[in-house]
Amino acid sequence: MAEKPPSSPPPQPSNLQRKPTVAAQAAHGAADMTRRMICGGLAGMIAKTATNPLDRIRMLSQTGEHGVKAKGVVTPYQLYKSILQNEGIIGLWAGNGANLLRVFPSKSIIFSSNDFYKSILGYLYNDILRTGGNNNNNNRTVSSSSNLEALPWSLSFLSGGLAGMTASAATYPLDLARGRITGKLAGPNGHKHYNGIINTVLITAREEGVGALYKGITPTLLGSMPYEGIKFGTVGILERTFPMSESEKKNESKTYKVSRKLIFGGCGGVMASLITYPNDTVRRLLQLQGSKGTTEHFDGYFDCIRKTYAKYGIERFYRGAMINIVRMAPNTAIQFGSYELLTQLTADYF
Repeated sequence: MAEKPPSSPPPQPSNLQRKPTVAAQAAHGAADMTRRMICGGLAGMIAKTATNPLDRIRMLSQTGEHGVKAKGVVTPYQLYKSILQNEGIIGLWAGNGANLLRVFPSKSIIFSSNDFYKSILGYLYNDILRTGGNNNNNNRTVSSSSNLEALPWSLSFLSGGLAGMTASAATYPLDLARGRITGKLAGPNGHKHYNGIINTVLITAREEGVGALYKGITPTLLGSMPYEGIKFGTVGILERTFPMSESEKKNESKTYKVSRKLIFGGCGGVMASLITYPNDTVRRLLQLQGSKGTTEHFDGYFDCIRKTYAKYGIERFYRGAMINIVRMAPNTAIQFGSYELLTQLTADYF
């Protein structure tokens, strides 16, 4: 009986055959980043609209441009009544349009770039530092979803901080316009100093120069690193402290995962706002100088701190802090919860 000739090994794919795979991976990565950007932007818009009344009261308390004459500290309730008397209920959402124009690109950059930085840091930590570069998993890449799993708090802080600085630098003129719109009450007969984000940007550039659109960017960049770092770092600590069990991971309950993000995100927002609030007050004061109806002038970041402390004391830096905490807890909870829900709902489409 004739022997069967030995079967030849299957042909190995050539470089030309592998290129489409690499191209497909790159296309998928770009599509996934776009998906995360859209989800982050929408999550930010939902959270900002829901909490804008609290943000308006906090901003007026911070800037002092509320026109309320009262002995001692002006309460949030007094500011609430002042807004209703001067601008009506719609005044509680003054600047929300500017907020949404600012928040969508800002939060889309923050959440997507945090995932991006997290994947890089996760790759470096899991595949290089812990294994010495001897990981035999050839299918694992920088963008692998396993790199988005819980990292040490220091790396969560770093990825969040870098994401915050990236977003702040990209969207700062919109943030300045929002600060000027919401940081002032309407004048006599309901006359508003600024009307809309485009109007505010154009007036500021025309009357004070293009450079004025970046007033206060120094404390913004200095504050965005610790603020977003603390926020994402706190979420990272809580995720490692209260990890999901294997059965919970296999169950893949959307409601449970979203609930975790709601709670952890709220805690992260409170921690970040408590620690960085004085810096945010300085930022707002710098943004308002030179605007209509404001007479105070500062020669930079540290001059603002010195003059404000000399005139009002340490209390001035914490005006509106309590209302900010009340605002930030639901705001960041909704942000993280909405982002988790939206990314889960859209995961199968990319």
